[in-house]
Order: sequence, then C-alpha cells, then structure tokens
Amino acid sequence: MRYRDAPTVEVSELIEGCTVERVWDIVADIALPTQADGELVSAEWVGEPAEIVVGARFRGTNSAEGLGTWTAECEIVEVEPGRRWVWTAGGPQGEPWSTWAFEVDASSKGAIVRQWARLGPGPSRLSQAIEANPHLEGRIIARRMDDWRRGMQANLDWVRGQLVN
Repeated sequence: MRYRDAPTVEVSELIEGCTVERVWDIVADIALPTQADGELVSAEWVGEPAEIVVGARFRGTNSAEGLGTWTAECEIVEVEPGRRWVWTAGGPQGEPWSTWAFEVDASSKGAIVRQWARLGPGPSRLSQAIEANPHLEGRIIARRMDDWRRGMQANLDWVRGQLVN
C-alpha cells in the first residue's frame, strides 16, 4: 500500500426500519464524529454559509496517538441533498490531506448509511512519518486505515444508537 495510490477505507451499516431522511438528519452534521470514539475532538464552521452546501468551510481539531494534535481546514466539495456529502481536509493551501464522505441509501429494510475516506493526495502528518521511515510505508498506511475504519465504525454505531433506541 502506497500513499501515492490514495488508499480508501469504507464502512457501511443497514439501519432497519429507518428512513433515509432520519439518517440524513443525523449525518449532515459536521460535529457528528465528536460524539463517537474517534480522533475528531471538535468541529466549527468557518464563515458563511454554516450549513452542508458546496463551498462551506469548517475547521476540525483532531488528536491521535503517534500523530499528536492538529487542526484541519475542511471544505465541502460535493452535496446530493438527503443522500451524500463530501468534504476535503487539509491545510489552508495546496492539495487536500484526505477526502471524506457520508452517504445514505434506501433499502427495502430501511436505510444504509456509509462513511468513507481517501488518503491524500496532498502531504500530511502521515506523509511526514513515511518520509522518516520509507521502509515502513505499507505498515504505516495500513495502521492509519485501521484507525480510520475503527473511527468510522464508531460513528455509524453512534448513528444507529440515535435511531434505534
């Protein structure tokens, strides 16, 4: 696995008996991941508009073992209202460190909620670790993808808990 290949991780969950609209109301919130056991500590809107629309910006503060604490400037780059929103994370200039999304689809049994993330293409704290240990690139990326997968699953578990309880 190489950084330059923009590795991607995805998790999905069927929430039986739930409508797409109910799931969307929960996942269309920049602070959702702060509710679960992940690395996002806080999220706040930057300027206007302060809503899930293309071009809106927000700032997320993250903390992760081995990487420390950092702030990412995020921009919403794609929205299909009621179905999908995609944002990039990174510094104020240059290519994004990562791209993230929430998606919701109807199912005959309820709604399927999905979160995915793609690493790169811009340099990040992770690419700094790889530059310091190029012989460990595959292991470094695999661990990061596992961390993301666990955080995303925690997010979807939290969403499920809000809708089924």
